[in-house]
Amino acid sequence: MPPILYSFRRCPYAMRARLALAVSGTHCELREVVLRNKPAALLRASPKGTVPVLVAPDGGVIEQSLDIMVWALSRHDPEGWLTPATGGREQMLALVADCDGPFKHSLDRYKYPERHEGADALAHRESGRQWLAALDGRLADSVYLFGGRPSLADAAIMPFVRQFAQVDRAWFDAQPWPALHDWLLKWLESSLFQVIMVRHEPWAGGQGVRFP
Repeated sequence: MPPILYSFRRCPYAMRARLALAVSGTHCELREVVLRNKPAALLRASPKGTVPVLVAPDGGVIEQSLDIMVWALSRHDPEGWLTPATGGREQMLALVADCDGPFKHSLDRYKYPERHEGADALAHRESGRQWLAALDGRLADSVYLFGGRPSLADAAIMPFVRQFAQVDRAWFDAQPWPALHDWLLKWLESSLFQVIMVRHEPWAGGQGVRFP
């Protein structure tokens, strides 16, 4: 019995989980969720009601996207995402934590200022700009965040950079970040990204879709 993945195509957390599952060759039953109408099976598995959620073959539930990534890659890691060309796992996880913390805080308030009382979208764009400028500097020294090949950190952070870029693409494209722009484009044009972004009908019960 394959694992079951509750997912939402555009969610950056779900994207990073699907990237790791796909690159590891971990086949699962994908159940595309409509967030405004969450299926009871998802809520039984994980009352928090957010995606992604993975139900393992032994019935265990993994509720956090980064934990799903590590679970899949620990089983099979053909491209060495857990063992980067430079640095190590602790350094990768520290950079991802910085993305998930301060950068995500700014991203949410830049993209959805109306959802956050008193949020100044431009001030939060500036905070995000500073973090992305630092990423560009890092990428100027290597093709990927931890050396010459992709790692867990690249896959975990890219969906959030993509989301930031889409808020105002003209502004993002005008920023002096050649290395960051190239890095993001490589990911968006990759066959792996095309695989994880295939559209699926919302799950309505019964058998889900085989993924990848």
